[in-house]
Amino acid sequence: MSISVRTRLWAGLASGVLVVGTSLAAIAGSAQAASNPGSLEKVPTGTLAPALRGASAFGTTPSSTPEQVSFILKERNLSQLESAVTGGLTHFDSVSQFAGTYGQTSTVVSALRSYLGSFGITTTVYPGNVDVSASGTAKQFDKALAVTQKNYHVPAQHGSNGYAVRAQTVYSATGAPELPSSIAQYVLAVLGLTNYAPFVSHAEHVNGAVHASSSSSGDQPGDYLPSDFAAQYGLDPLYKSADGAGETIGIVTLAALDPGAPQYFWQNVANVPNTGRTVTVDNVDGGPGAPSDASGSGETDLDVEQSGGLAPGANVIVYQAPNTDPGFIDAFFSAASRNTVDTLSTSWGESETYVSGSVAAGTETAAYEAAFDEAFLELDAQGQSVFDAAGDAGAYDASDDIGTTNLAVDTPADSPYATASGGTTTPLIATFTGPDGSATVTVANQRAWGWDYLWSALAAVNGQTYAQSAEANIGGGGGGFSVFEPEPSYQRLVSGTSDYHGVRYLTPTDYQEVDPNFIEPTEWNVTSTPPLVSGGGSGRAVPDVSADADPVSGYLLYEPSFVAIGQPALQGDWGGTSFIGPQFNGSTAVIDSYLGHRIGLWNPSLYALAAGPNSPVTPLNQVGTGNDNLFYTGNPGQLYNAATGLGVPDLAKFARDLAQR
Repeated sequence: MSISVRTRLWAGLASGVLVVGTSLAAIAGSAQAASNPGSLEKVPTGTLAPALRGASAFGTTPSSTPEQVSFILKERNLSQLESAVTGGLTHFDSVSQFAGTYGQTSTVVSALRSYLGSFGITTTVYPGNVDVSASGTAKQFDKALAVTQKNYHVPAQHGSNGYAVRAQTVYSATGAPELPSSIAQYVLAVLGLTNYAPFVSHAEHVNGAVHASSSSSGDQPGDYLPSDFAAQYGLDPLYKSADGAGETIGIVTLAALDPGAPQYFWQNVANVPNTGRTVTVDNVDGGPGAPSDASGSGETDLDVEQSGGLAPGANVIVYQAPNTDPGFIDAFFSAASRNTVDTLSTSWGESETYVSGSVAAGTETAAYEAAFDEAFLELDAQGQSVFDAAGDAGAYDASDDIGTTNLAVDTPADSPYATASGGTTTPLIATFTGPDGSATVTVANQRAWGWDYLWSALAAVNGQTYAQSAEANIGGGGGGFSVFEPEPSYQRLVSGTSDYHGVRYLTPTDYQEVDPNFIEPTEWNVTSTPPLVSGGGSGRAVPDVSADADPVSGYLLYEPSFVAIGQPALQGDWGGTSFIGPQFNGSTAVIDSYLGHRIGLWNPSLYALAAGPNSPVTPLNQVGTGNDNLFYTGNPGQLYNAATGLGVPDLAKFARDLAQR
């Protein structure tokens, strides 16, 4: 018996702080500036095809190729905004209030639109005055941005559990774009000069685990429903007076929802009351195309099933966008600029190491990640709660995308302006069968999710060595310390966010140049008797709070797209932190309706309450094997550890504590 893993790369965020000056120079004569090459200035962009391993050009992009490009403007008064959000807001802005204080001025926006319009490019401005979405042809963008675009073959990008990013044929600029300096000084990033799609779903699945134990609900581990999450993490008491009625849940995703999937799941699988609420699909930038398992529709299905299953009264809006840089960023700004959803989650991203490799190759800068931070800041300022899954490769997030074996965290979960949702394993007894027999594993108490507890059993049933089993089954809740984002002020309220204990099952080795000018380890030395190590961490610590994400103690998923590939639509043993972000998202809709108002970003309140005498979160602080995410383990006597963050929540207590603040 072996574990089948579907991995996900998640959308891109991990940046240092960018401070924008508050005095703006008048902009004039922007169209004329393009005629003077000396006045052009390079502008940051996303990853371009020339930086991708094995990419090969095969011709110039046809001039008539339609393209969608997003121009992300620098937010004004940024330091003020960051401090207000991380300190905890007591008043939330409307979209117009945000635009007036933090969005760019109408003068800047008009100058950019006029300049692009002079090349025949049409533009739409999101109301927050931060995102300008542009449509045109390759020829028009080449002229406006002083770039050359070529077509590229990009081979599949290898991760530790297989080819995590599919092979693609794409167009891409060969270098960074340029704009007149009078405009460039206000542009944070230009996204969309390639249609390369690096993001795939990050749900995890195990095949054939036979469970011998059940929860108090009667549901088996691996077949859990939203109601099991509600019982496990204290949401049930709130249902006496609140079910999310009057609230709206948002999902940002890069794959199409299977029509009718959540409604079928709620009615026929999860026994969720029919309240007459709506599920609306918003196709951002034209949408991601038809539903399919290969594109990640199962991710979108589970996001809606889980979030809506926990908040029966809440409406749901699915912002589904093309699997591209501009599609992903525009989906967030769509949710922010409409300000309809009260709480939002996403389950897509990539490792910080993937971003670092692109930066080293000279095709990406920290401004790329800061663009997503800006979207989160607008959501936060408007009181819209934001959640993101922390990753499914334990402490070694980069093993899933760039294929390196260094410690790494995921982005955008590393953003200080979103709640990073980590993973645990809940109690279970499961038997696995393979060609060499059967083996049983037991987890007696809730622990950090790390698949080291399976390695010996799977080695025995599959005729593998312990090392082979370990390297084939890298799974666990994402966690660690960001190399991009600084430690936010709210994390300084608790102990343990700047130091760690770890168990060294896996020692990185075999350092190679994995991207131009970028050297990282690509192999591990494996031991079954890991030493306990300790050290100091710097930067934003991930995750913030955790819940059951292990597929072995996981959930049912209903995905109609399974049928097209010869599989049943309803399957058990699904998990990943992809479940936890939507679960906290749906829980927030219930909490909002209980309190009668939005609560916004969880983190400032959650950390402050955790530092108090009666915390609504319980740390998982056992040290050593049996409570780790393949490296990080508990911090005895401290409130935080990088395996599970602050720990696991009592959601009703959290809501009641918020009512007293």
